Amino acid sequence: MEAPSPRRWQRRKDERTGEIIEAALGLFCEKGFSATKLDDIARAAGVTKGTPYLYFDGKEAILKAVVRATLIDRLGEIEAECREDRGSRTALIRRLLLKWWDEVGSTELAGLCKLMVAEAANFPELARFYHDEVIVRSRALMRAVLQDGVREGEFRAMPDTDAVIDALQAPLLMNMIWQHSFARFDESGAGGYTKQRLQTTLDLVLATLTAADSTRQGNPTT
Repeated sequence: MEAPSPRRWQRRKDERTGEIIEAALGLFCEKGFSATKLDDIARAAGVTKGTPYLYFDGKEAILKAVVRATLIDRLGEIEAECREDRGSRTALIRRLLLKWWDEVGSTELAGLCKLMVAEAANFPELARFYHDEVIVRSRALMRAVLQDGVREGEFRAMPDTDAVIDALQAPLLMNMIWQHSFARFDESGAGGYTKQRLQTTLDLVLATLTAADSTRQGNPTT
């Protein structure tokens, strides 16, 4: 019998890891990290219970793989977009945050944010990983865009850039946590963010940043 070629084996390995990551994402967001067992992940992925050990050292490694394959990959794409875009910083910030909303904030991936907040004290090594690879990188990206805007005269000088980053990112973070905690009880819908509400918040924050004589403002998204 002919042995599988390395390429065929690699393709099958990639498929298996993808299936495990996808199954783990759903379970972690639904049940939490502590309550999810490796057997649960194997069952949801449609593999034998020993299969996850062939590709990952344990549950912690699977969670890191989930974060890398979803949030960190997207951050890399956004960083590349920021490096290539030389237009309005106002328009860039609005576009990037709305892109994050569409691809993360309003999807199942939002559960990862709530998961890490809930489990940070119990799993400090995982919390450090998420902090360094997602939070620090996303804030550094936003800081660079804001500083570009100041340097180019589009934004006025900022006495506290971190406070501005907080104001820009808070609506997304609030919504991601709310969706996976209290949203089910909120019949009025007043507690959660919609995309339109996010746009309104962005308009308010960005309007306060714009330099009086700037000609590089981006038009609000409607």
